[in-house]
Parts: sequence; structure tokens; C-alpha cells
Amino acid sequence: QLQLVESGGGLVQPGGSLRLSCAASGFTNPYYAIGWFRQAPGKEREGVSCISSSGGTTYYADSAKGRFTISRDNAKNTVYLQMNSVKPEDTAVYYCAARRSRLCVLLDEYDYWGQGTQVTVSS
Repeated sequence: QLQLVESGGGLVQPGGSLRLSCAASGFTNPYYAIGWFRQAPGKEREGVSCISSSGGTTYYADSAKGRFTISRDNAKNTVYLQMNSVKPEDTAVYYCAARRSRLCVLLDEYDYWGQGTQVTVSS
């Protein structure tokens, strides 16, 4: 059973940076695409970014383009989301999710989910 654990959330000032990590364990098949999603209070969960199993393909939501960078270190079974120039509207619980596919999508079509990490952007 694949398990995902997010870390790195916290309180950050507008314009600041934060790096989220998603550590995966408990799997034998290395071909998982990973996605980052977020859910703000009173809003639906939305896709933020995703990365293919090889790391060669990435996608970003319009809200994340130019500010967030997704990457993965398969040797460490970890995916990162570097968040720069954060805004108050980035405040949400961030989830990472794994998909039994080499390809990633920004749709809610993932098989495994982490528990989430809170990101709060406020001065």
C-alpha cells in the first residue's frame, strides 16, 4: 500500500517562499505520477501541479505558473513543490497524490492521497 506524507507547510508572509515535500513509501512499482492539490476553506479541491513518473513532464495550474516549481528525486522517493512569491490566495491545505500511471493530470484522478499540510500566507 502506497503511503504519502506531506511536510513543509506553515505560515509565510506574502511574497515569501516555501518548499513542500511529499515522501512516498510502501510501493514496488516505481511508475507513479504525482500531483499536488490544494483545498481552501469553502472551496473545492483544485490541482496545482503534477509531474510524470520520470520527472520529464510537468503541468501547472494557471495560478501556479511562474511561481511554483515541481520536481522529484526518485532516489529519495520524494516530490517537492517550491512555492515562490506566495499570495494570500495560496492559503490552503496542500495534498500530494499518486497515480498508477507514468503520466500526470491535474484532474482528480489519483489513487493515493496524503493527509495534507497547511499553508497559510499572511502578514
